[in-house]
Order: sequence, then C-alpha cells, then structure tokens
Amino acid sequence: DALASMLREAGLPGDVPADALTPETPPNPAMGDIAFPLFGFAKTLRTAPPLIAQEVARRLAAGGAGTTAAPVGGTASAAGPYVNVRLDRPAVTAEVLDAVSREGDAWGRTDGLAGVRYFVEFSCPNTNKPLHIGHLRNDALGESLSRILAAAGAEVLKANLINDRGVHICKSMLAYQRFGGGATPESAGVKGDHFVGDWYVRYHRLSQEDPDAEEAVRAMLRRWEEGDPATRELWRRMNDWVMEGISETYRRTGIGFDRTYRESELYTIGRDIVLDGLARGLFEREADGSVWVDLTAEGLDREVLLRSDGTSLYLTQDIGLAVHRAKDWPFDRLIYVVASEQRRHFQVLFNVLARLGFDRPERLHHLAYGMVHLPEGKMKSREGTVVDADDLLDELERMAAEEIRAKERDEDVGDLSATSRDIALGALHYWLLATSPQKDMTFDPKESLSFNGNTGPYLQYTGARIRSMLRKFEERRDRFAAARVRPELLSLPGEWEIVKSAALFPETVAIAARELSPSNVAVHLFEL
Repeated sequence: DALASMLREAGLPGDVPADALTPETPPNPAMGDIAFPLFGFAKTLRTAPPLIAQEVARRLAAGGAGTTAAPVGGTASAAGPYVNVRLDRPAVTAEVLDAVSREGDAWGRTDGLAGVRYFVEFSCPNTNKPLHIGHLRNDALGESLSRILAAAGAEVLKANLINDRGVHICKSMLAYQRFGGGATPESAGVKGDHFVGDWYVRYHRLSQEDPDAEEAVRAMLRRWEEGDPATRELWRRMNDWVMEGISETYRRTGIGFDRTYRESELYTIGRDIVLDGLARGLFEREADGSVWVDLTAEGLDREVLLRSDGTSLYLTQDIGLAVHRAKDWPFDRLIYVVASEQRRHFQVLFNVLARLGFDRPERLHHLAYGMVHLPEGKMKSREGTVVDADDLLDELERMAAEEIRAKERDEDVGDLSATSRDIALGALHYWLLATSPQKDMTFDPKESLSFNGNTGPYLQYTGARIRSMLRKFEERRDRFAAARVRPELLSLPGEWEIVKSAALFPETVAIAARELSPSNVAVHLFEL
C-alpha cells in the first residue's frame, strides 16, 4: 500500500505486481523476520533504493490513508535498499495455528492456478522391456508434479503414452519368433515385462550373428503397418505380457493415470499431418521418398519426418499426438516429463508444430530431468545390464527389513513386510524428488534408507513420532478441557522457526507449481 501510494503521487499507475515484491529472509534474525528488496522500483520512481526503503518504512510507521501496518501487526524499518519487517510473533502464531487447525488436510492448497488446465504426460514406457530406475524418476516427478499443480488449484490430466509400435518393438518380436518356441511368462515363471525384455536383449546377439536381422525387423514393421494378421497377433500377445507386468509395477509404486494413449492407435494422425504439410510446401521429399523438414533457419538441422518406406518416427507420432490432444482435452499447458537427453527432440517438435500453424505452441513445455546414476557409475540402456525397477524395489525392501531387524524393532512394527515396503517406497521417492529435476543425480540405495539426515525414512520416522505425541494427547484430552491456547508462551527461537515454516507451506506449494519443481516441497518438509 505504501509503495502504491508513492507510485500514484509520482503520476504513475498504483498497481504493484506481486512478483515485484519478492520477500527474502534476512541473514540475521535480529534484523527482522521478512525483508523486501526495493531495487526494482528505483528506475520507476527515479530514486535510489535506500531512499525508497526509508520512505516506505516511514509511511508504514505513520499509518494513515492508503497504508496499513505490517501484516498481523509488527514494525518495519529501512536497512539500505531493504525494508525489514518484524512481525508481532504472538499474533502471527495465533493466526497460523488457527489457519492450520481450521483447514486441516487442505492446508497448503491454494487457488492460484484455478481455471488453468494442465496436461501432464509422463512415464511413456516401451512395450519391449520393463521399467528401469530412470522410469522411476520420471514417474515420481510426473505423479508429484500433478498433485502439486492440483493443490495449486489447477485442473490436471495425467496421461501416459504407450510406445507400443516401431522398430524397437519388432526386435523383441523377431527374437521371440525365432527362438521362443511357444514359451510364455507363465511357463517361464517370469514377470511379463521381464520376459519380453529378455527377448529384446536376445535380439542384440541375433543382430551380431545374422547380417539380415535389421532388414527382417523392418520387413516385420511394414507387415505390421499393412495389418498382416499373424504379425498383429504376435504383437498383441507380447504387448499384453509387457503391459501386465508394467501395470503391476505402477500399482506397487502408487502411480496412476487419468488417460492412456497408445502409439499404435494414433501414429497415422502424425503421418497424415506431415503429408498435408508436404502438400502445402512446408516440408521436402527426397529422391528416395523420405520426407524432411529444414530447420536450419531456426538454428537446428534438417530432420526426417517420414522414412523412405513411408513408416513413421517418434517425431511424426508426437506431431500427431500434440494436435490430437489439443482437441481431445483442450489444455492451457502440456508438460512433457522426459529426460534431458531428448531436449533436442522437443526443440525440433515445437518448431515443426509452429511451422504447421499449431495454436500457441508456447503452451508446450519439456520438463527435462537429469539422468540417474548409481554409486558405481552411470546406468546403461537396455543391454542386459539395466537396473530394473522391480529388482531395485525388491532390494530396497530387503534392506529396509534388515535395518528394522538390526534395530530390534521388527516386533514393534507389526507387519514387517508391509512396513518394509512403505519405508522402501518412501526412501526411493523422496530421494528422487529432493533433487532439482534439471540436475543429474546419484541414487545411493543404502544412504536413501538412513533414518538420519535428509531422507524419506527420516521424515517417516518424524511423522510417526508426531502421531505418537498426538495419540498421547488424545488419551489425556480431558485434562485440558478448560485450557486455552496462549501463543505468547511460544517464545523460543525454534518454536518461531516452526511457525514460520508452517506458514510458508502454501507459498512453497505455489512456487513448486510455478517452477514445476517438486524438490521445493521436499526441501521444505525436511527443513520443517
């Protein structure tokens, strides 16, 4: 209010954008509870920031028309280019305790994104292998981000794209066709996605033994696109095996989707759009029949959109899907949760869509997350050495059970197996989310399970202790029937830090939604 009145007196609009007054925490608590930097108003008011700070502090102290005192009472003072606010701690504590108690589980939810529709695409497995540790980070980010956006008031649709057709799928099909001998996951005693993944690994050996294997795969893809009954039947059977296995992993990790798309059902949309763009002169056809787009003017290269035999690529598919989704579920933003290795793919995709006249391509965003490494080195893609999601979860559960037994708490927890699962999943998801999405990370299974430090089990243990305190309070509630809350008694520095941290939770959720970064919430919870 003080700044608005100063702007109006200078003959300027009195609207002060919310992001122009980003609060900070003073480096020394003695300076105050909140600091507001005023550098951004120097040019507008043609005044040095320290002088602006002095005038704002004076007006706050004087009160009067157009100004109010510091929030919930308190004092304000100038410190260089900052206005430092010292809050009335008992008043703030009373307000925060009342709000948290009143709102309960709704505390932290806001309406800042009300009316905004977010389409969040994540996971997107191939139906030729099981999920691996990289998928686990993808799934955790997509699920967490969707919940955070919803908590910030947005309408969210969680979508999965099943990459169930293409050369890579035909590789596992060809190996199984030649060497499978009619085996099934049941007869082999292997989970369906692992069963098919083993045939994908087997193809790599086949390609080294048979120089014609690559052509056999492409011939199989052509037969698939032509609708050959035998090829389609084998494809359906193997895809079902994989999806049964992957769905089991989703259930195990608490991941769910509102809508599932299959590339096999939609890939022709992209091909038709590309052919239409070719007819409009937006793309070029080479002598071998392939279709290309020249993006050199956009700082990229020439990219193939259709192969010489007319078959589609991932890029072709994503062109069609973006157009289809905009009609299927009209959105304000579409978030692709995909590893940073695919950054260039999305640069190309967004430029191609802009060239095609896609409505507001700026609505599309690639949330590029970093790679997951293990202490012994970087993960490798499927070459028989990948860290499968199921294997990692099994190992974490085993280690969690060992830790509980080592602490001689196995009788206290009741169901050791269920508790181990909860701890393993908490350890995994917290570790995957606590790092900023853009950064590469190293997942250390042993460290992630520690009950001390910045880990999921530490938060779970803290939560269990708090629940124990609340249970003990409920047992003695009758003793406090006539008691009243006296916030002024919460005078210790640590108590005030808890109050401030709790008060900042809604803002933390809002920032996490704006920055598409679940790590903001993870860091906040650990600090709290």
